[in-house]
Amino acid sequence: MNQENKMGVMPIKELIISMSLPMMISMLVQALYNVVDSAFVARIPNHATEAITAVTLAFPMQNLMIAMGSGTGVGINALLSRSLGEKRFDKSDAAANNGLFLTFLNFVLFFIIGIFFARPFIASQYSSGIIMEFGTKYLRIICLFSAGIFFQMTFERLLQSTGKTIFSMVSQATGAIINIIFDPLLIFGIGPFPELGVAGAAYATVLGQFIGAAIGLTCNLKFNKEIVFSWKKILHPELETIREIYYVGVPSILMMSIGSIMTYLLNKILIMLSPIATAVFGIYFKLQSFIFMPVFGLNNGLIPVLAYNYGAKKKSRINEALRFSLALALSIMFIGAIVFFSIPDKLLGIFNADEDMLNIGIPALRTICLSFPVAGLCITMGSIFQAFSKSIYSLIISVGRQLVVLIPAAWLLSKTGNINLVWLAFPIAEVASLALSAYYFLKVYRQTVAKL
Repeated sequence: MNQENKMGVMPIKELIISMSLPMMISMLVQALYNVVDSAFVARIPNHATEAITAVTLAFPMQNLMIAMGSGTGVGINALLSRSLGEKRFDKSDAAANNGLFLTFLNFVLFFIIGIFFARPFIASQYSSGIIMEFGTKYLRIICLFSAGIFFQMTFERLLQSTGKTIFSMVSQATGAIINIIFDPLLIFGIGPFPELGVAGAAYATVLGQFIGAAIGLTCNLKFNKEIVFSWKKILHPELETIREIYYVGVPSILMMSIGSIMTYLLNKILIMLSPIATAVFGIYFKLQSFIFMPVFGLNNGLIPVLAYNYGAKKKSRINEALRFSLALALSIMFIGAIVFFSIPDKLLGIFNADEDMLNIGIPALRTICLSFPVAGLCITMGSIFQAFSKSIYSLIISVGRQLVVLIPAAWLLSKTGNINLVWLAFPIAEVASLALSAYYFLKVYRQTVAKL
């Protein structure tokens, strides 16, 4: 336990790849699940567009769920990695055990939301007929069985914090594969399984999450020897440790929650123009995860490396990690932009797109993908805020991009009545985000890394 962790001694490029690649692979599998899930939903007989639209309307609440779980995980990750770098093992154990207590509280919150607020939430976006019924049914199942996703995310973060990302990959990838397998079985009623339609997609999702959580727990107990779990510490939380977790975690939660607000408001803007436009927006979110997930995986691998080497006061390793990660993220996003611009019709065809959906979707994908390279730079620069407990800057940037620029721009462009113009809000917002990200990145770098 007292030996130097690999994050302080392994060559940086090799370290970043070893930390990030398992998470990038697992997130790509997760992205594959997102696409396969919606592709099956888009083939529900007689109700394809309604089903895709309903799942899209549920997405803001799902995104909020991910924000709570992932943001709490960011706080746990930063505190735990920094404590390990400082050789304060009692503090790293406290971060893990208090994190599990907070994970349970997240589940309780969304269980209550599932019981009382699933239907009002969907109705606030679209209150007519089968779309509302599909959306309510899907969202209620996702919320009532949300323990799986919350504990899966926390167990994965604990593994990432100590550099054991290969086990995090196994947890996430297995859960996603289970989801993919059970999607067609439960949606269409294949073999002994009942035909559940949209509800089947929701049950397949939570089943995969529970299995992923079980694998994450097993890997932590068996292989994560740098953390000591204790029922006593889990059931008797320490307010100071919780404060430190949420000092980093709350800005991250708020930042990701802003994404829920953005998608909710954009759903309302788009559905006034066309329910098909809302379905296209949902499909875009599934497709873009193939490009963004690897960059988020890179970011998740970078954060503990930066935090550890900051705690160990190793400036040169921090600089090299940042340069390498920025270049890699930019390369990934350029490739993604080329794919989206070149074959949008093929991408939409995965979702059984008809002529009306292609007419809206092809210009949408080609316009939005122009923002990908800029987004990659912004995501990677944001890692320094989370690693050095300056997540408030990530929050400011996220508010500026999504609420101050993107939504007002989309609303104004929608007034033209031309749906193709609305998609321009995405590249406009990313340019604003780049300006803010560069400003705060240089500020944090001068205050922290430059003084080491």
